[in-house]
Amino acid sequence: MKSIGERAGGITGWLLLLVALSCPALATPQPGRDYLVTGAPTSEQAPQRHCTPGMQAKLTERVEIPAPPGGWSGAPQAIDVFNIFAGEVRAHHGDREICGRMHDARTRDSRFRAGVGMVVVPPAGNHEPIQVAWEKPLKPGWIPTVRIGAPSPVQQFDTARLLVRTACIAIAIALAFMALMGFLSTRDRVFFGYALLCAVSVLGQSVLSGLSGYPEPWLPADGQESRWLVAFSCVGSPILLYVMWLLVGGARFWPRTQRWLPWFTAGLCALALATAWLPTAGLSRLAIAMDFGFVLGCIVVFALGVALLRHQRADATAAIASVLPFLTMAAMDLADSGLLIEYRVEAVQLSITWFLTVSAYVLNLRLGQLRRQRDEMRALADTDELTGLPNRRAGLKRLEQHMRDARTTADSLAVGFLDIDLFKRINDVHGHEAGDRVLVAVAATLTAAVRDPADVIRMGGEEFLVLLPGIGGATARARLEAMRTQVSAAGSRLDIDGLAVTASIGLATLIADDADAASLLRRADEAMYRAKRAGRDRVVDAEAALDVEN
Repeated sequence: MKSIGERAGGITGWLLLLVALSCPALATPQPGRDYLVTGAPTSEQAPQRHCTPGMQAKLTERVEIPAPPGGWSGAPQAIDVFNIFAGEVRAHHGDREICGRMHDARTRDSRFRAGVGMVVVPPAGNHEPIQVAWEKPLKPGWIPTVRIGAPSPVQQFDTARLLVRTACIAIAIALAFMALMGFLSTRDRVFFGYALLCAVSVLGQSVLSGLSGYPEPWLPADGQESRWLVAFSCVGSPILLYVMWLLVGGARFWPRTQRWLPWFTAGLCALALATAWLPTAGLSRLAIAMDFGFVLGCIVVFALGVALLRHQRADATAAIASVLPFLTMAAMDLADSGLLIEYRVEAVQLSITWFLTVSAYVLNLRLGQLRRQRDEMRALADTDELTGLPNRRAGLKRLEQHMRDARTTADSLAVGFLDIDLFKRINDVHGHEAGDRVLVAVAATLTAAVRDPADVIRMGGEEFLVLLPGIGGATARARLEAMRTQVSAAGSRLDIDGLAVTASIGLATLIADDADAASLLRRADEAMYRAKRAGRDRVVDAEAALDVEN
């Protein structure tokens, strides 16, 4: 009868043969199968968006890009407007204009994905400026950036920014799935909470970057972008600060904060509901207040982290690392940095992504700790506390595995059931401490006499089980006789006056009639009692024809 390995090898061989035979057919050109055409012809016209007077009336902020001193060169000029967090953008030159919204990609020139842009070709020598208009920003400093240049580099720059924004969201999604897998394997609510944090981050970043409207709106943010942004700020900022507080270990130093801080965080998150009816001025004030509170909280976390770092607390490093990008942005805001103004969306997204990555690192450490605790608990459940040997529960599993292996390989398996003679008298005469020393010495002696220490099991009290895989008959008996002698020698080395340690051992070898481990153990146990009745301090084979009676 063929083994499983031989069958698998045969099947693999046939599969390889079929692949080899089919390769020439695959390589031969087939009529109509050398290419793939998808989609279908359409009569739908490209979407046109007209800049209506009502739309233009809202565009209160304007900038004019003047022509060079000698007039336009006649070369194409690409205009791309970034960091439009809400509302419309209008770019105009001559009879060419475009109006678009960041949160609805259908309204924009498809050549520009991270901003609202267009390509114009001013006539050579023309001095008419290119005009750009937008709605008033929600917060000071959150102003648009206009880039002008040759179409190819401007479009490549636009694509690069889109890749950064998309990558940050993709990382957050991947981290969320990782946390969900951790939750399913550990049932630890911290992992589920982190997955929710990543989900909120994905939605917030999508609205911030305009990807909520790409390739078409999948969040109802169009026209309500400001409210969505402030709502996510009300939810995200308190949650980020709460996680930072946990990372830095603030709850351990001020346990009382663990009582009220979650409720305070939930209350701040509830402010997101107020964005549904607040006027624009109220939204602006709320957004500024949330930013100020977030920066203040970051400063507190950073200061506590530095103080803990001086005391060589390892968890402080992660907290400091998570808060540094946000503090750097706050410092650049105070310095009115043009770099931050130009790349504000990417800076915010990268800071959030860095925070999520650091948190994932800490979460991974927690997962390792949970696994170690699980392994320790499993070891405690399977280990005898006094001797360090596997206990009865673990020993029976080990015996069953040896029995399966022996039947699979047609190999021998013997077990020795050992009982320390007159152990109660040892406890009564020499004390329980001496009895414990005897048990430890016997355990050490038996483990030293076998190849694998896991094959020596303390069954309970003064009873031990020795597993001898691959051994049977006279060889097994000789091994157990040697162990019996070594046990007596170990008792003598304890140097306790009047102490004599002997053991009675029952030997049983696996036979076809042993349906389970209980059957094999029963025969070994009966053989051990025969040794007791025969005068103790001896090995009795369960298969011996003569039943020794005391």
